[in-house]
Amino acid sequence: MTSQPIRFGLDVAQQRVSWDELVRRVQLAEELGFDGVWGFDHFQPMYGEGPGETFEGMTTLAALAGLTTSIRLGLLVTGVTYRHPSVFAAQALTIDHASHGRLDLSMGAAWHGGEHEELGIPFPSTGDRFDLLEDTLEIVSRLFTGEEVSYDGHVVSLDRARMNPKPVQHPRPPIWIGGTGPRRTLPLVAKYADVWHGFGTPNSLREASNRVDELALEAGRDPSDILRAGSLSIDDNETAAKHATKWQSAGCGYLVCGWPESGDEQVEQFARDVMPGLSG
Repeated sequence: MTSQPIRFGLDVAQQRVSWDELVRRVQLAEELGFDGVWGFDHFQPMYGEGPGETFEGMTTLAALAGLTTSIRLGLLVTGVTYRHPSVFAAQALTIDHASHGRLDLSMGAAWHGGEHEELGIPFPSTGDRFDLLEDTLEIVSRLFTGEEVSYDGHVVSLDRARMNPKPVQHPRPPIWIGGTGPRRTLPLVAKYADVWHGFGTPNSLREASNRVDELALEAGRDPSDILRAGSLSIDDNETAAKHATKWQSAGCGYLVCGWPESGDEQVEQFARDVMPGLSG
């Protein structure tokens, strides 16, 4: 893969922060020129002890759409067990319009069994969750066309279903899929994803990235149509710049930056000193 300019997103570390602090971080990212901001899709904190502030993901994006003007909005990642696929499609359409076309739509099979159990949300087997993920990807993609859809799915089926309006973005909001599972995840990436978010390093993901290329060709797609994304720690500018350059050399076009321990000051320094040299 050839090097390309990198777009940078900022994970705003959504859990255990107040609503006003969450909004402030998002607006800071917009002011600093980040391409997108990312929250998470859980109902309880994923780290730390005891309860803490946690806001529902999709309604958070809808609210942020009205509190920002240019930055893209997404969750890493939405768990398909939390919402019926048709409800999820309707929510995504609403956010896409509320934001005037700034939604990035990421999806995964969900993983936190304890959270599901505590809240009374069904948590099927791994295989069944991936079946539901495949149904959700197919259902969302088809409903976004605005045409009548009948679909005989693994878990969820549609009977002459239709949703309007069509998305602002054409043909739909970009679909992100994360993970490296060779049997279920990568084939879904090759078939549906506009962006593949790999968890690891450029070296550790090389084999999986090559496999995505192969599967995309088998699915009749150009592998270059699937943007490669990774994650980046920005706690230290020198290290962050070195790692980002390695990602760029490996063909990565998007990096999700973790919220640094030192907070705003380091985010500002990274945006000022590192981003311009890699974003083109």
